[in-house]
Amino acid sequence: MATKIPNNGRRRPVRAVRGAVAADHPRYKWVALSNTTLGTLIATVNASIVLISLPAIFNGIGLDPLQPGNVSYLLWMLMGYMLVTAVLVVTLGRLGDIHGRVRIYNAGFLIFTLTSVALSLDPLHGGPGALWLIGWRVVQAIGGSMLMANSAAIITDAFPAHRRGMALGVNIVAGIAGSFIGLVLGGLLAEWNWRSIFWVNVPIGILGTVWAYRSLRETGVRRPARIDWWGNVTFAVGLTALLAAITYGIQPYGGHTMGWTSPWVMGGLFGGVALLIAFCLVESRVAEPMFPLALFRDPVFAGGNAATLLGSIARGGLQFMLIIWLQGIWLPLHGYDYADTPLWAGIYLVPLTVGFLAAGPVSGYLSDRAGARLFASGGLVVMALSFAGLLLLPTDFGYPWFAVLVFLNGLGGGLFAAPNTSLIMSSVPAEARGAASGMRATFQNAGMVLSIGVFFSLMVAGLAGSLPHTLTAGLTAQGVPAADAHTIASLPPVGTLFAAFLGYNPIQQLLGPHVLGMLPAANARTLTGREFFPQLISGPFHDGLVVVFWLAIAMSLVAAAASLVRERTGPRRPRRTRPGTVGPAERPGVGRPAPRGKARRP
Repeated sequence: MATKIPNNGRRRPVRAVRGAVAADHPRYKWVALSNTTLGTLIATVNASIVLISLPAIFNGIGLDPLQPGNVSYLLWMLMGYMLVTAVLVVTLGRLGDIHGRVRIYNAGFLIFTLTSVALSLDPLHGGPGALWLIGWRVVQAIGGSMLMANSAAIITDAFPAHRRGMALGVNIVAGIAGSFIGLVLGGLLAEWNWRSIFWVNVPIGILGTVWAYRSLRETGVRRPARIDWWGNVTFAVGLTALLAAITYGIQPYGGHTMGWTSPWVMGGLFGGVALLIAFCLVESRVAEPMFPLALFRDPVFAGGNAATLLGSIARGGLQFMLIIWLQGIWLPLHGYDYADTPLWAGIYLVPLTVGFLAAGPVSGYLSDRAGARLFASGGLVVMALSFAGLLLLPTDFGYPWFAVLVFLNGLGGGLFAAPNTSLIMSSVPAEARGAASGMRATFQNAGMVLSIGVFFSLMVAGLAGSLPHTLTAGLTAQGVPAADAHTIASLPPVGTLFAAFLGYNPIQQLLGPHVLGMLPAANARTLTGREFFPQLISGPFHDGLVVVFWLAIAMSLVAAAASLVRERTGPRRPRRTRPGTVGPAERPGVGRPAPRGKARRP
């Protein structure tokens, strides 16, 4: 028979399902951590598993990603999932505060699993097949947002303050490492069948869904409230317009190498910013805001989220640049076929994942005892040093040094992630944890999308200066007529960048059978072989890489400085009601958190 947990005056009675652990049982917090970590892991793995498998996906649906008209399909396949999660996590975290974090989280697991089935059953080919995948990826992102928005809040509710850093460390590092685990898993599965990258989610999703519905309990503070519709609309439309404009700014427009002069891009940028300003005005006036701006009055919360955004941009830029570096240049130069480069790029990036997995839980455990500020700031400094080391590597590097540097980068990210999240989540009142979790996830996911626009734009700008001359000289040296070489060199460099990103050798396609047929057989073999294209672009690519990594260093150091302001120096003063100076009676939904260092009973 179901048993009822006695009401302690702070929570509603909870009924335990037969065979499940009750909410007040000492083991419940470990059940909550295990399930939410699985949910976070599957949501983040899904983003990068598609990233590494794009060549296999486009071949499977019969679409040439290097055709100019298909670049939009490639970008939305790549960024649609991340854009939706960036837009929705705050709203879904707020809904978790209102209707129950476990309820929203469980629904997310179910949606994610069902959409994985739909993605694997794509019946179409060409452009319609790509639209099928993009559309269902958007729906899947809704489920992933439900998981990411509420997992940290569920853990924070379940664990006492003195164990929270370790628990959040396990969860957050699983999420960040999932983006790199997906690179290896996607490379392995894409070798077999492109549909398998979606099928692999199904058994895990079924297990997680059933487990979540049977075991998770509503243990947090839950307060009915009205939905902030104007805030939701202005935020969703504004952020979507801004991030979509950045996405399309990468593509060529009107004879320019990039689209920043396009009226649509400019309209999206300025319109998106205007709507986000309107969103801030709305949130400062409504009684029940979806994005409680008063939380930013706390320097712990504000500094932590600033560091999250900057660290996410730097980490996202690293991920994309390393994939281009490995798939487009280093692996072909070392004898790997282009068809095999996605798999081996994932394998050679394993030290990055190992660094995350090694440092994350340990830093969470130690920061509970020694304080989180130095761990978070020190991790970002280690990341900056690893970027500086990568700058010193030649394009055709020796792998041991590369492995050490990417391991250090992962180590720094792992040192930063858990303490950063613990401080953010511990700085807010219990009834605002769902919104705070969603806000943190918004900054993290928006940083990943911004990294694509920022770093790809910088790389394209760097390539535009040196690539045309390099292409012309390299092609004419192999006997290609000057007019044909000039035509190819005049093409927007974004095509060459995406070719390297996807592990393609585009020379054969760009020259065509007519030009290749006019050349001596030895020259034609050289042009279409493994080494010509990587050697051709390695110099211009390194020029762009220098700019990208210097920006990543600057962002990491600024984020480290933001982390240093998290704790005030001097004697500790009595804590005020958070956020700001208003109390619960004056602002609904804002209360007083537990004092730091003292455990809250589960």
